[in-house]
This record gives sequence, C-alpha cells and structure tokens, in this order.
Amino acid sequence: MRIFCLFLLLLVSGASASAQSKKFEFIAFGDMPYRLPDDYARFENLIKEVNREKPAFSVHVGDFKSGSTVCSDEYFNRIFGYFESFSRPLIYTPGDNEWTDCNREAAGKYDPLERLTLLRRMFFKDSKSLGQKKIPLSTQSSNPEFARYVENVAWEHGGIQFASVHLVGTNNNFKGTDNTEFIEREKANLAWLDEIYARASDKAGLVMFTQADMFYSRTISPAYQKIIDKLSQLSRQYGKPVLWVNGDSHRFIVDKPLLNPDKRSTILNFTRLQVFGDADIATVHVTVNPRSKELFTIRQMLLD
Repeated sequence: MRIFCLFLLLLVSGASASAQSKKFEFIAFGDMPYRLPDDYARFENLIKEVNREKPAFSVHVGDFKSGSTVCSDEYFNRIFGYFESFSRPLIYTPGDNEWTDCNREAAGKYDPLERLTLLRRMFFKDSKSLGQKKIPLSTQSSNPEFARYVENVAWEHGGIQFASVHLVGTNNNFKGTDNTEFIEREKANLAWLDEIYARASDKAGLVMFTQADMFYSRTISPAYQKIIDKLSQLSRQYGKPVLWVNGDSHRFIVDKPLLNPDKRSTILNFTRLQVFGDADIATVHVTVNPRSKELFTIRQMLLD
C-alpha cells in the first residue's frame, strides 16, 4: 500500500498548557464506507493503517453508509464489528444517513426514529468508547433531563477537552411538518455546549466532533442558527483554541467560519476542520502539543 502524506500546519494562537503536558495525536474521518461492495476492502485497509499509526484515539464523524445503502440491522452490525476492530479507542457520532434518511426507498423505507433508537442501543450501550482498547466517556444522558442523549459524549486527554455533538446533515431533521425530535435535540445540544465549554475552562483547548457541515452555504439554515450563535458566543468568551471537526460535505477544508458580532472580523480562536469522505477514503491526523503556541498540527493521510 502506498501512502501519500500532505502536511498542513494549523497555527492557532492561545495559551500553552502546563509544561508537563505531552504531545499526542488523534485521527478523524467519516462519510465512509459509501461505495459498496468495493469500499469494504478500502475501509478495512484504512482500519489497518490507523491501527499501525497507534493514535491516542480515533473519531468517526458519522455517515457510516451512503443515503442509498439499506439501513438494515445486518449492515449496522457489520459496521459495529468494524468499529470494534480498531485497536485503540474509537468514538462515533451519528450521521443523517444512519437514521434521518432511512425513510428513503433506496435505504429500505425504515422509520427514522426507530433506526435512531437502534443506533443508541447498539453503538452507545455503555459509557465507553468503541474499539479493542476502550476509554470511559462522560455522557449527557447522566442528566435526567437529557436521558436519551447517550450519543453526546465527552472525554479529556492530555490537558485538552474533547466532546461530540449530535448534529446531522439533511437539515438536521428540521422539516416542514413535525419537528418535535429536532426541537428536543436542539435544546439538548445547546445545553451540552454550555456544559462542554464549562468543562474546558481549565483545559488548554477544546475539540468537538459532529457530522453536519453547518457552513456549506453563506445563508445559515434555521436548523443550525442557534447552535452557531451559541458556538460564537461561547468561543469568544473562552478565548483559548477551539477545533470543530465535521464531515458531511466530503471535502477536506480548514477554515475559520465564525464571525464576531460586527459580521466583519473573524473569531480567530475557532477553527473548523472538515474531513474527507465518500470516494476519498482518507483520514486526517491532528497532533496536539499543549506546550506549543501552535496547539494543533494537521496532517492529511491519503490511502491509495
């Protein structure tokens, strides 16, 4: 297997953590496997490569199937087996193709909420990561008010706060009819962001993972507006580096999409990383060095 490495330095200003904190690396990817059956072998090669790299942990940012792949129990079980085959911890946050889009004819015409219930039961059955070496996770479900949101998880590593937030594409399940699910999950996500930033107050930085590309259009959808407003407010108050990692749009992007209230200047401590996906079976490696002013270094890993 040939591996092509392209390097992109992400210079993020912010206070350094204690000199006792050590440098480490995590790996992010998502929106795969899509093109079946060929992508099964490609995804298996990706797992082998990640296992050789031995990151602190890896994160799949959702969409473990295309929108036209059948949302069957058998397929979910196959992906669960893949996730468990990572030698280091694997954290997963759901995508729209696993539940909101399962009502499509090509996906099997499933009830989306029934598929979401299955996802929660199968992939979030306890407060631990997936993978052969598991780590404990804090979950929003420990709050009785948000007991169903087992998929919103948080963990700490090397003086950095990490968390996942359940936001998905297909307009975040915001639609013209019954929006009960969207409204309740939005309420949970807004509360979860408050909690995550509070947890990060004594950390050198904050990294969050989600599926939805909320910034695909210059006009922000109502499905994401409150979340973006909350992220903007909390990131300005936080002041230290924030890295937001998402999938959904299948293009590698590093940018700074949040604006200050004047709508002209950028919130410089907030950086968005969008991972590869679909036809591009590739991972993104992030080195975190709390001793350095340049907290995050991003390395693309393209598999051939």
